[in-house]
This record gives sequence, C-alpha cells and structure tokens, in this order.
Amino acid sequence: MNQGAILLVFLVFCGGMAAQWIAWRFRLPAIVLLFGLGLLLGPGLDVLHPSELIGPLFHPIVSLAVALIVFEGGMALDFRQWREAGEGILRLTLLALPINWVLGSAAAHYVGGLTWGPACLFGSIVVVTGPTVVLPLLRQAKLQPRIASFLRWEAILNDPVGAILAALVLEILLMRPDEGTGAFVIGILPQVIISLIVSIGLGISGGWAVRQLFVRDLMPEQLKMPLLLTLALALYALGSLFMDGAGLMAATVFGMALANMRVPGLGELQRMKESLVVLIVSLLFILLTADLQRVVLERLSWSIFALTCAVIFVVRPLGIYLSTIGSALSWSDRIFLGWIAPRGIVAAAVAGVSGIRLSEAGFVSAEFVMPAVFAVIAATMLLHGFSLTPLARRLHLTLSNVPALAIVGASAWSRNLAEVMIRSGTPVTLVDTAARGLVPARRAGVPVLHAEMLSEAGAESLEELPADYLIAATPDAIYNGMVCAHLAPHFGRARVYQVSPGIRRLDQYRGLSRDARGKVLGQPEWNFTLLDTLFADGWRFQALNVTAGTFETYARPDGSRLVLVTIRPGVGFSIQSAEDAQQEPPVVGDVLIAFVPSASATDMSEVPASS
Repeated sequence: MNQGAILLVFLVFCGGMAAQWIAWRFRLPAIVLLFGLGLLLGPGLDVLHPSELIGPLFHPIVSLAVALIVFEGGMALDFRQWREAGEGILRLTLLALPINWVLGSAAAHYVGGLTWGPACLFGSIVVVTGPTVVLPLLRQAKLQPRIASFLRWEAILNDPVGAILAALVLEILLMRPDEGTGAFVIGILPQVIISLIVSIGLGISGGWAVRQLFVRDLMPEQLKMPLLLTLALALYALGSLFMDGAGLMAATVFGMALANMRVPGLGELQRMKESLVVLIVSLLFILLTADLQRVVLERLSWSIFALTCAVIFVVRPLGIYLSTIGSALSWSDRIFLGWIAPRGIVAAAVAGVSGIRLSEAGFVSAEFVMPAVFAVIAATMLLHGFSLTPLARRLHLTLSNVPALAIVGASAWSRNLAEVMIRSGTPVTLVDTAARGLVPARRAGVPVLHAEMLSEAGAESLEELPADYLIAATPDAIYNGMVCAHLAPHFGRARVYQVSPGIRRLDQYRGLSRDARGKVLGQPEWNFTLLDTLFADGWRFQALNVTAGTFETYARPDGSRLVLVTIRPGVGFSIQSAEDAQQEPPVVGDVLIAFVPSASATDMSEVPASS
C-alpha cells in the first residue's frame, strides 16, 4: 500500500470518527463538521484527492455506499406511520417534488442565468433532500414522531425518485434534434416505467426471500447481516442495469419490504447496520467534499449565490405552501418543512456526472450546474444543520426541551419518586404492564404508559415519549436487566439504570452479566425490597436544595439519606450509581432527590454544598 493510500485511510477514518465524537460531545451537527473537514483536506490544504488515489472505482464505490444508506433508511419507513402522517407524506412526495422541480428550474434560468437545459437539470437535482443528511439530523433532534416522519419519508423516497427524474431530464436533453417526441414516447418513457416496475418488484421479492429464509431458520446468525448487505448491493446493481436511479429505488423498496413484512430477528441486525451506516456517511461526506476541484469553487459567483438564496428562501417554502394547501398540516408543520430541506450526497453525485455529460454535449452554462448544486448543498447543510433543533423548539415540534426520565415499574415508591421529580421540573413517564399501578399515578398527575417494554409495540410507544434516561424499577431483577439490555441501543448504555439485584458486592453477582443489564441505581445494597420496606416504614422522596457550605457525602454513612438523582435546573439531571467511575459533587443551586425518613422529611429542605 503506497503512502497516499495510507494517508487517505488515516485521514478519512480517523477524521470522520473524531468529527462524529466532537459533534456528539458538543451537540453539533456532525454533517457540518464532516463537510468542513472534507473541504479542508481537499480544496483547502490540497492533501487529499480521493478520485486520483482510488481511480475509476471511486464513483462506483460511492454509488454502492449510497445504496446501503438508502437501504438502511428504507427499513425506517413503517407503513403504520401513515395513520398520523399519511396525507403529509403523500403531498411531500407526489405534489411537492414536481412543484419544486418547476420552481427550481425557473429560478436557475431567471436568477442563476443558466440556459433552459442546464436549468431543468439543476431543478431536478435539487428536489431531493438526502437521507445522508436528514437521518443524522433526526437522530440528534428530539422531534415529534409526526414531523420526523415527514422529513424521513420525504428524504428516503424522494432520493431515488429525484435521481430517476434527473436521469430522465438528462436523456431528454441529450436526444438528437431529429428524434423528436416520438423517441421519448417510444423509447425513454417506456424505459422509465419498466425500470420503476422492475425496481419495485426486485425490492419486494428480495424482502420476501429474506423473510422465508429467516422464518424457516435456513440462515445461520453469522450470515444474516452479510446476506442483507449483499442483497441490497445486488438489487441496486440489477436495478441500475435498467436505468440510472432505478437501483436506488430497488434498494429503498427492499428496506421498506423488510420493515413492513415483520421479518423476525432484524432488531439486533438493524442496530449493527445503523452503526455501519454512520461510518459510511462519515466516509462519504469527507471523500466527496475532498474530491471537489478548486476550479469548481472558482466558478462560484454572485449569480450562483443569488440562485442559492432563491432555492432556500423562495423555491422550497413556496413549493411546500402550494403542495399543502387544503391539508391538515398546521402552520408550524408547514413553516418547519418549508425551511428544513438539506441536500446531500446523491445530489452531489448526480450533479457531477450529469453536468459533465451536458458540457460534453455543448450546452451553454452546463459547467455551472455542479458549482450551483454544490452551493445549495453547502448552504443547506450549514443553515439547516444548525437551525433544525432551535426552530423545532421555537415551533413547539420537539418532544421535550429538557432531559426526561422513564421509570418502568409502578410501585408505591417509584410513583413517589416520579411525583417529586416532576415537581422539581423534570419530565417523567411511569411505565408498567399492569394498569392497576398506573391509576394512582395518573390521578397524581404523572404521565403514564401502559405497555410491555420488551414488545415491539412497547418500544415504539416509548420512542414517542420525551425520555432520555430509563430506570427499571420492578421487583424482578432479571426482568429489569432484560428491559435495560433491550432498550440500551435506544437510550445509550450509559443512560439505562436498574434497581440493584440485591447483593452488596457487584463482583459477586451471578445473575445477568453487565452487558445484559443496566447500571445499578444508587448503591448495590439498595435493592427493591429495601426501598419498598423503607417506603412502608414512612420514608419518602424529598427535593433538597443545595446551599453553600461543606457537603460531606451523597449518602450519609448512617444510611439516613439515600440520594438517587441530582438535578441541575435548566441543564439536566444525573442518576447516582455505584458503577460510575466519577461522580461530580453537587454545587450551589442543584437539587438532590433523596429518600429520607418521614420524621425528617419536613426538616430537610436544604443541604450544604461542597466548597
């Protein structure tokens, strides 16, 4: 391996992971950091040239990677979402796309100064909102399920449709003048129809085949993930033989078929695939951005700047307004959808190939298609990446603006814990399989969820709640561990806790392994029986305000105070666990949620803080 290839691998992989971690740590849009890193390494410092290092295989590799991304996105499209978001999804995919194409083409001609041919191609490219950009943003934001469904479905469905539209426009533009409309009716139009039918058929057939193999136990576990990835790539390749863009349609439909055919055993595989897609997206953004030539950037002009502004501030909002007239979408939904429309990798890839073919065919201003599309991609990623969450909060389209907690198990003491935390300003939802324990909680004003957390329906219901942390607090330690292990991929393994299994030393626990349970709530000896007994003896949870002074310890040596949660108003909260390596001491202004005897509950409203 030559030094250039080694440098490529090091910069792309290490840089991509570093950008992802920084974005997670400081709550920044990862796509913006990846985009900036690619610009820095490529056109900026001129140290990374992926197409030169990889050669002619660069663009095919990019296309296959995009196929895996849309396949994974297709698995997130559940038809049960149509009950709440069906009308909006249809309008965004069937009405908004052609309207945006017409408006975008007109803007490219009258504002950007492109001739009609390249203008129509530009309009067909920028109609797509790429899943490579939208899906990572949705993972970071806590949007309401309905508005998140709009963005998810539009991005994933419009991506292959937009690619096919761009291919269709390109073929029409490259027709010889003597061919006339007959060539379109006889040749191109039937090819498009056949390609769509074949790609949809390939995707559904692939999903059906996988289901048969999995249901009949004809595929070993270690081959299931390779099978899915291989089929996604194979279906993409077969679809692409018929028409550019049809392969993306086949891969998307394949993912949708798996999601809606209820193929067993996909839960763990999907989590692994999501991690793989995060890596692929990181690599693609850096590679494609670094591969931009400086000559493309030099073609950026005031007319392209004006065109970019027109697409962002006029074309998209007007297209959404026209396509949603008479719909049930609220004004908040329409404003949000009219603004949030980041373009991604597919738009860049299509623009690169199509612009070159038009330039070679002699179209005037075709060389400006790629820089114009690049300007839209860059501007939308920056503007929409940083504004998505603040705008959603402003329009009240988020689940919660502060960290929230879900408690599984509606016992007397867990209901008391939920009530005290809610009074302290922390959203809490109490979850149980039995309605009997939820009735008094509902009467006390605690939000409740009657569901089984180990079921598919229960997990889906929990995703619609404003929950960032989870405490499993049932009397069954094994069940608590199973709930934490099942929901750890959703919350993050560091944010799922369970009541102690009831052993003083965790290293001697012979129950579930650490990977199959959550972190211990409080100290190892604070098991369910202890908490339940103390509650019966009159202990209650109390919100203690931390004041200046010296705070000796969270849990007093004599056991007269059991601190479970530390709330920092306006910031969030932390759950105490003996398994945390370091725990920050409370500071002035914090609120401790402590379990205290009833006799002292009225006397302990304040505790001193560490100096």
